[in-house]
Amino acid sequence: MALRYSILDQSPVSEGSNPGEALQQTATLAQSAEQWGYTRFWVSEHHDAPTLAGSSPEILIAHLGAVTNTIRLGSGGVMLPHYSSFKIAENFKLLEALYPGRIDAGVGRAPGGMPRASLALNEGRSRNTDRFPDQIDELSMYLNDAIPKDHMYYGMKATPVTPSAPPIWILGSSMTSALLAAEKGLPYMFAHFINGEGGQDYTRTYRERFVSDDGKEPYVGFAIFAVCQETEDEAERVASSLDLALSMGAQGMPSTGTPSPDKAQAYEYSKFENLLVEENRRRMVVGNPDQVCDRLETLAQEYGADEVMLVSIAYDFGAKLKTFELIAEEMIKRQTG
Repeated sequence: MALRYSILDQSPVSEGSNPGEALQQTATLAQSAEQWGYTRFWVSEHHDAPTLAGSSPEILIAHLGAVTNTIRLGSGGVMLPHYSSFKIAENFKLLEALYPGRIDAGVGRAPGGMPRASLALNEGRSRNTDRFPDQIDELSMYLNDAIPKDHMYYGMKATPVTPSAPPIWILGSSMTSALLAAEKGLPYMFAHFINGEGGQDYTRTYRERFVSDDGKEPYVGFAIFAVCQETEDEAERVASSLDLALSMGAQGMPSTGTPSPDKAQAYEYSKFENLLVEENRRRMVVGNPDQVCDRLETLAQEYGADEVMLVSIAYDFGAKLKTFELIAEEMIKRQTG
């Protein structure tokens, strides 16, 4: 099977822009991704994050479904410990009813924001992440209308009732999430853009430990920051915005959005910040189409990946579109040539 390429968009806000414009750009990107042949388009969940506009994946997916026709849509992902599994199941059943066969229910256990946001989402209580494995089982039970007879909710339906159920994906950046996906027999997406080390070992273990009661095969992908332009120099210029944004975020520095390349290239990095940039580059691939796709294919072999999911943040939306267009063109050339 040929390596599949997909997109995860965080709806980033650039300096001088606003969340409404960022969400419109996400919709435009989804439409373009469909035209360029990407397999799926996921959106993220972030709370109390002024520089990232996507706080509710399910609502955004509903909009994206209305402006696209064929591309798979999903969450990358819903942070399940904040919520009732039943409510999340009904959200995704509704999406499945609207866009049958096109919806992915990607879930994770990360907070998706700072501690105060987690407290607000849980009405002042601490998140109970220990229940995450049980919540996965509950979500599957509700999505597939499989509540056992001895369950207190037997006879209840997660509505609307649909002939098909969205597949559940486990998203994560650790061995714990890989083992959970293997134990539950679910597809696994490793967040290389969050953790640039160890993923290859985690996905190898996932494949080794994978069990399924219904004959499913392991399926693994990795999500990585990507910046691709016609030339390496231009890619480095565009990527300088992401370098600075990630460095500022790691230090808790205030930000009004993704900085411009001019601002980023004029920034005087300290020795410590240069080390941060160097470390963060392990989470991304930057270059011209040949360089980027060579690196992605190498990483895919190391991961034993069925799919690559690309994440891109750029100050200029045109440059962001160019990243995905160039990678798609190179991908098609390699797979058909």
